[in-house]
Amino acid sequence: MNCVLFYHAFSSCWNNGNAHFLRGIARELHRLGHHVVVYEPADGWSRLNAIRDGGHQTLREVPQMFPGISVRLYDQSFDFDEALDVADLVIVHEWNSPDLIERVGRRRAQGAPFTLLFHDTHHRAVTAREELARFDLDGFDGVLAFGEVLRQIYLGLGWANRAFTWHEGADTELYRPLTHITKTQDLVWIGNWGDDERSSELREYLIEPVATLRLRATIFGVRYPEQALDEIKAAGIEFGGWLPAHRAPLAFAGARMTVHVPRGPYVRALPGIPTIRMFEAMACGIPIVSAPWEDAEDLFTPGSYVRAADGAQMRNALRTLSHDAEFAAATASAGLRLVTERHTCRHRARELLDFVDQIRTSRPLAARPECEGAVA
Repeated sequence: MNCVLFYHAFSSCWNNGNAHFLRGIARELHRLGHHVVVYEPADGWSRLNAIRDGGHQTLREVPQMFPGISVRLYDQSFDFDEALDVADLVIVHEWNSPDLIERVGRRRAQGAPFTLLFHDTHHRAVTAREELARFDLDGFDGVLAFGEVLRQIYLGLGWANRAFTWHEGADTELYRPLTHITKTQDLVWIGNWGDDERSSELREYLIEPVATLRLRATIFGVRYPEQALDEIKAAGIEFGGWLPAHRAPLAFAGARMTVHVPRGPYVRALPGIPTIRMFEAMACGIPIVSAPWEDAEDLFTPGSYVRAADGAQMRNALRTLSHDAEFAAATASAGLRLVTERHTCRHRARELLDFVDQIRTSRPLAARPECEGAVA
């Protein structure tokens, strides 16, 4: 198939955790024999901030890691018709503008033969419903929702006639154990402050336990307010700023453990959706302790990570992992095995192709594209 993907940013992961997964999906679609073109706006905020923080070189490194994937910048003169003329599969991410979403949907509604999917990887369906309500999805063949609870919201609100649960996964070409790296840190955490969506959780499950246990730790991320930076410094934690996603495996490899701190809206309103760091850290072979969240879809098996119900349990868990090498190794091994068997981008790419096949086979015969059967 000719796969055309519209995303806010592919080359940049600055405050854009979706890029990690989207890159892996593009890689796996290409490996499965499909042609992949990614379009991103030249003036996207993630891209511009990445250039400000890391310069152009950081963004130039990304395409080199994804040979065969064509990444194209577009501006106001962009020719949508030319981009869509050869498409068999089109995916539009929810961080695109309403105008782009409407234009692509209209092209499909007017009879274009490609399969058109809307990809939602955020909590706006719960916290900012009015924003998503602006999107005209009538021309779309379906929605890719990164959790079952989100899929049900789309169907219940009548925003889509067909929706699929499509969780994120680890790009194991990039996220993998690097056993030759010496561990110089007790703990590393990679994530953004989150617009106060998890500020109290970060204090209880990350900053305070690290300070109490006097662990050697580093936090990476962006959009940290001055108050947060002061708290991190006072806790004896090093702040590393923005860490491009392709350098995260080195950071994980150099630490003995990490923690999972989901944002509040996911914990309260969208159970069953972990952060992508769960998959990626496990793929790197590092043990994880998680702040409270509900694994409503049984994504993870017992022993693949450690649960902490409160700050005290987090301190105890981190202390145990620090002193019990056998337990830490067993936890890391279970997590790595689970991700390898169930949660890689290769698994998700095959799921995507199954969704496309379901859509195509349900169309009236006269409406099916000529390339029917070329999905597998």
